[in-house]
Amino acid sequence: MALNNTYEARLVQQETAVGAGVQVLLLALLGTAIGMGPAGWLVGLAFAIATWAVLSRALHRTRPRSFGAANRVTLGRAILVGGVTALVADSFESSPPVTLLVGLTAVALILDGVDGKVARKTGTSTALGARFDMEVDAFLILVLSVYVSTRLGPWVLLIGGMRYAFVAAAKVAPWLNAPLPHSMARKTVAAMQGICLLLAGADLLPYLADLGVVLLALGSLVWSFGRDVRWLWRHARPAALAAVPAAAAERVPDSAEELELLELAVR
Repeated sequence: MALNNTYEARLVQQETAVGAGVQVLLLALLGTAIGMGPAGWLVGLAFAIATWAVLSRALHRTRPRSFGAANRVTLGRAILVGGVTALVADSFESSPPVTLLVGLTAVALILDGVDGKVARKTGTSTALGARFDMEVDAFLILVLSVYVSTRLGPWVLLIGGMRYAFVAAAKVAPWLNAPLPHSMARKTVAAMQGICLLLAGADLLPYLADLGVVLLALGSLVWSFGRDVRWLWRHARPAALAAVPAAAAERVPDSAEELELLELAVR
């Protein structure tokens, strides 16, 4: 039995290595097609290595019996996002191949609705899979924000940075980590970000139209995050604060100074 588990773990790790190899192959194809410069290569390779390392560590920690079809779809999306990332980095040195960039992004956005359906259909939904999917989505939005900001201005980076700012805020205010109720509006707003940024990045509309589309995306995102933070403030924060006095009361102080601090916390 132990041998079988070890064998399964080795197969799971091999899939991440294959994903990294496919990522390098995609970068080679892009480099051949457009003559990608050093910036594109370096950023693309950094993305491939980081994805492989983070995913391998997560798999080692959770030890799933298999990688799963849904995670394969998400890994495929991550590979496409790596290609988009390399193209955006290369765009700072030369004119970007807009058609190629839009094509890779469009496929990655379309597949965003596939991995979840595959996970539910096969009964393989996991916390790791959901987190993997979310991180790929968030990074794609960040990269598209960087690309669109070169035309519309640095304020567009607020779209890509908002989720990471929320994660950073949760380090300071742990009540922000509480689970949120299901919301179709939240999912719709999240899907809008990629579509709006892709539309603006395609350079098909006049400047003012692109500006309106991206402002709509940013406004809806601010509304969505604001609504969620308000819900967490009203529901999760009181429970978190209520737990502080209880924990403080049960703890044995190590010194007189700590005793005084704990008494203040209980009050």
